[in-house]
Parts: sequence; C-alpha cells; structure tokens
Amino acid sequence: MKRLLLLLLLTIGLTSPVLGADLVEMKTSAGTLKIELYRNKAPQTVENFLQYVDKGFFDGTIFHRVIDKFMIQGGGFDQNLKRKATGAPIKNEATNGLANDRGTLAMARTQVVDSATSQFFINLKDNDFLNNRGTTTQKYGYAVFGKVIEGMDVVDKIGHSRTVRKNMLFQNLPEPLIVIESVRRIKQ
Repeated sequence: MKRLLLLLLLTIGLTSPVLGADLVEMKTSAGTLKIELYRNKAPQTVENFLQYVDKGFFDGTIFHRVIDKFMIQGGGFDQNLKRKATGAPIKNEATNGLANDRGTLAMARTQVVDSATSQFFINLKDNDFLNNRGTTTQKYGYAVFGKVIEGMDVVDKIGHSRTVRKNMLFQNLPEPLIVIESVRRIKQ
C-alpha cells in the first residue's frame, strides 16, 4: 500500500506544474491556454515575456504566422496587421538545454542571434532543427522558455486554421484572424 501511495505521489509530482512556477493564462478567440514558464532555465527570456504580459502588450495581438504541423507564431501584430512597438532585443538563451518539442514556447527572432523582442511561437511538433547545435548564427537555435500545460487542443485547432497569403510579411495568416484576447499571470 505504501508503494502504491508513493508511486501515486511521484506520478502527480511529475505531471503537475512545479509549485511556485510562473504560470500564465492566454485567452484566444480559439480557446484558452495555460502556460508554465521556465524561469530557472531561461531567466532573461521569462522576465522579458512577463514584462510584456504585465503591460497588457499581448492583448489584442494575433497569431500572424500559422504553419500546420510546424508552429503558430504571435505577439507582434495587432488586428489591423500593424507591428507593435517593442522593447530592446534580449540575449538568446537557446543554450539552456531545453528542446523545441511539441507544446513548448520559444522566442521568434530574425537571422540575428540576439534579436528576439516580443514575438514567440508554440511548437506543434518536435522541431529538433530549431534547437541549439552550435555557436554560429545558423546553428544557434531558438530559446525555449515555457510549455503549454493545458489547452494543446486549442493550439492544434489554431494550427489547423485556414491561412492566406497577404504579402511577403503575411504568408501564413489565419483567416479568420486568431486573436490573443489577453495574457495574465495566474496562481497555482
């Protein structure tokens, strides 16, 4: 009986969020996500993300790039497809040992390694080629900083959205738009 109880406690511990972890709730027009942030592995990235959360920056932004069986990207454009002004870029923490696995959040960036600001993406599958594999620009990777712990059905639904090409910037834009209505810190 003691072994069964111990096994049950270990199972709960391994499948539930870490006590005291940073959690956010992201309400979208497609449904709600609960996200655990990995401050211990990506402290600068999590702090940057939470600064945007606390300012309400993400409210009313859209998932502007959706590629089925790859990822969904948001956090940079409003519903009029206007780029939002952001803070300074942050250091890329892709060397933190976290992998771009299904359900993880990572920072979007340009070809410049340390160029991430507010845009993030959620991996729809394991995307190993986005992981850090070296120090060159091509191999540096994309910094994972969290994971969806509730609502992967919503993420998949967004991933299956019909998309259109508006121009070179919006080549995989969901139609109708998928709006990020709010992102807020939550308690466990």
